Amino acid sequence: MNILWKSSPKSLLFNPCNIRSLIVTCSIRRPCSSSSCNPEPSDSVRVRFAPSPTGFMHLGGLRTALFNYLFAKSRGGKFVLRIEDTDQERLVDGATERLYQDLKWAGIVPDESPWNEGPYGPYVQSQRYDIYKQEVRKLMEDGRAYYCFCSERRLELLRKEAVRLRQVPKYDNKCRHLTPGQVAERLAKNDKFCIRFKLNSKADEFQDMIYGKIVYFLAQNEGDPVIIKSDGFPTYHFANVVDDHYMKITHVLRGVEWQISTPKHIQMFHAFGWKPPQYAHLPLVMNPNGSKLSKRQGDVQLDHYRRMGIFPQALLNFITQSGGGFERELVDVIGPQMHDLIKHFDLKKINAHSSRLNPDLLKQCNREEIEYQLRHSPEKADALVKEVIGMVRAEFADNLKGLDLDETHVREVLEWSVKRIDALQDLVKGKLSFLWVLPKGTKDKTIDSDILKVLANNLASEEETAFTKAELGTFLKAFAERNHLAFEQLMKSLRNCLSGLKEGPGVAEMMEILGRDKTIERILLAAKRK
Repeated sequence: MNILWKSSPKSLLFNPCNIRSLIVTCSIRRPCSSSSCNPEPSDSVRVRFAPSPTGFMHLGGLRTALFNYLFAKSRGGKFVLRIEDTDQERLVDGATERLYQDLKWAGIVPDESPWNEGPYGPYVQSQRYDIYKQEVRKLMEDGRAYYCFCSERRLELLRKEAVRLRQVPKYDNKCRHLTPGQVAERLAKNDKFCIRFKLNSKADEFQDMIYGKIVYFLAQNEGDPVIIKSDGFPTYHFANVVDDHYMKITHVLRGVEWQISTPKHIQMFHAFGWKPPQYAHLPLVMNPNGSKLSKRQGDVQLDHYRRMGIFPQALLNFITQSGGGFERELVDVIGPQMHDLIKHFDLKKINAHSSRLNPDLLKQCNREEIEYQLRHSPEKADALVKEVIGMVRAEFADNLKGLDLDETHVREVLEWSVKRIDALQDLVKGKLSFLWVLPKGTKDKTIDSDILKVLANNLASEEETAFTKAELGTFLKAFAERNHLAFEQLMKSLRNCLSGLKEGPGVAEMMEILGRDKTIERILLAAKRK
């Protein structure tokens, strides 16, 4: 049966006129699939990340993108970003661009995408309708697809009856048995229709690269699936198969929730006479309480982690430690970088069971990333210093003249804090404000200014290596005894000199954080005020 789709992308319905004898005459832009114009070697790995722009990227989607990227790069292959926007009713404005920016932020840069097209575009499904038109026509002509005129009311009645009988709700394939005459009659009346794919009744099996052999009796559990909706748009299942074929996708890594749909996709590949890709289904990543991640959860969206001050690489490292997939040697790497992840990635080591997120692990990964940037990358260390200075200026904008933002001081603070903070923002909050804001101080008569000058001179003679919390604690006690001072009074006065705060870290710890030079500078400044 020959068919014709109207040309408008918003109305892709078939023309019912002269349905039996119609010849397709439309010009179709179709990616080249012959070996003579295929720039990819036959054994080249090609994977794709194919999100729907119906929401913003969340942690589960990032994990899928990352594992696809690592799999491709570990095998010298290509990572493709494809936007699957056939569900027009659920599209979110700006989501497509945001998805791409999120990937770039995470360092997962596609080799081919709507923004850097390759030989198999377009990379947005709504721009590929000519291809879908041609391929669905093939299935119709081969008898593997058919018109379905069943109304929503009838389908709803089928669902209710199945529930009443405690059966799995599924379509009963009624329209599969319509004669060509009956089909032509319904089309002539302009009856609303969709197009369904005929499922085979035999058992379906495939080899999942993570879960092993999967056997599923698809036709026993599902009715024939819709591949072209009544609005003319292709369904996910149909467009997904066609695109994977024409984009030369060799491996599909996706969430385990799609595993039940894989036999359906493989049947479609076989109906076209195409070789299916190899499939690997990634186990679920769960919330700490065991519930599933959701796009609607604000606290698993990438923007949430950005606002928390989580570095992109730290977030990727967090994901890699939630579900396996890596050689054991990666555990010994402090602050693994993308090249480390690529080197140690092993699909065979992915756990076949779901994993729960551990918030404490995320904090640890972020601390390790700060440490890596500070100690192993001079460029990134300089960037950290500048970032902290910018954060301090923004936080204390009403006191810019009273800020201590010497770059050496900032770097020393970072060195001290690298094992103590979870994110850079911690350095500008609450009790650590003394790091940056020079204390105005109140006049304190408990300790004479001359004593403070003596203390400053004594500290100046101390070695930098001895300027630690433990050593300073011993030093201050000895100083108080030598000068016949009450230790508590000395501590109170020094706290006022160093921070102007009534609460916060201990005095010895403050001195360690500030370092010898800054500590002496603040003590002498306080002595002048007395």
